[in-house]
Amino acid sequence: MKVILTKDVDELGNKGEVVTVADGYARNYLVPRSLAVKATDGALRQAEAMRIAREEALIAARQEAEGYAQSLTGTRVVVAARAGDEGKLFGSIGAGDIAAAITKFTGITVDRKIVEIDAPIREIGLHEVILRPHPEVDFAVTLDVIPA
Repeated sequence: MKVILTKDVDELGNKGEVVTVADGYARNYLVPRSLAVKATDGALRQAEAMRIAREEALIAARQEAEGYAQSLTGTRVVVAARAGDEGKLFGSIGAGDIAAAITKFTGITVDRKIVEIDAPIREIGLHEVILRPHPEVDFAVTLDVIPA
């Protein structure tokens, strides 16, 4: 039986794909759990429209991420933090602090979820921070932590 997936199903396919499965699997599992619908002519046209919309959304997201990368690559962001005499910070600088500093310093809104750091920053100095706005796009921003 041909069905159109309405949600992503592991090891079967993604939302909007037309797949062929056993009749019992479709009747007893996929359709009752609203994971798929039977592939009629109207449903196939709708699935094609969903597939096209998904592809356009993926392309738009990648272009937006490349725009982020183009405008922020090589940027040096200065962050002032309270520190002791040895250069150790009293607190730490995490992903949220870095995103706020980039937004404040450049005017470009950055979500903390795209900031990738191994551990919170706890020392004064230059630190390279990776931003990954899209799975296929990543770039580095230099973070200059100075004592406040």
